[in-house]
Amino acid sequence: SVTTLDPDLSRRMEPRAPRPERRLETIRRLSEAGVPVRVMASPMVPALTDPELEAILAAGAKAGAQAASWIMLRLPLEVAPLWQDWLAEHYPDRAARVLGHLLDMHGGALYSARWFTRMRGEGPYADIVAQRFRRAARQLGLDRPQPALRCDLFAPPPRPGDQLSLF
Repeated sequence: SVTTLDPDLSRRMEPRAPRPERRLETIRRLSEAGVPVRVMASPMVPALTDPELEAILAAGAKAGAQAASWIMLRLPLEVAPLWQDWLAEHYPDRAARVLGHLLDMHGGALYSARWFTRMRGEGPYADIVAQRFRRAARQLGLDRPQPALRCDLFAPPPRPGDQLSLF
């Protein structure tokens, strides 16, 4: 997942996660090794990271991603107050706008666990982000499904005590 291309925002939001350029380098290296890679723009934070959606997808495509997906910011249970505190500390000028969009997308709550809507939200703002994603993914050739997983290439690991095969 690529949350943002802004190194400062990335450091603030995910201080222990790889920097954006490292994430894109991972996509590049996997792609060069023949591994099908999807760039996931996630989490998209309304009015904070969602303005970068198209740029994230373009950077992922340039790095070799073959497909793309996205998820809107989710704030279940105890995550919501932590996020609100973080937002008030780091982006007090945007806090009301970010939270307002989240409330609008989840029927007046910061989060909805409803199936099919919890990952994207619903309503005008969520629809606009979804339309922007579809358009950018189509323009960049990232709107295709990933190849099917090859489960036949995997074997269960031996359990303690199993007789190992010589061949």
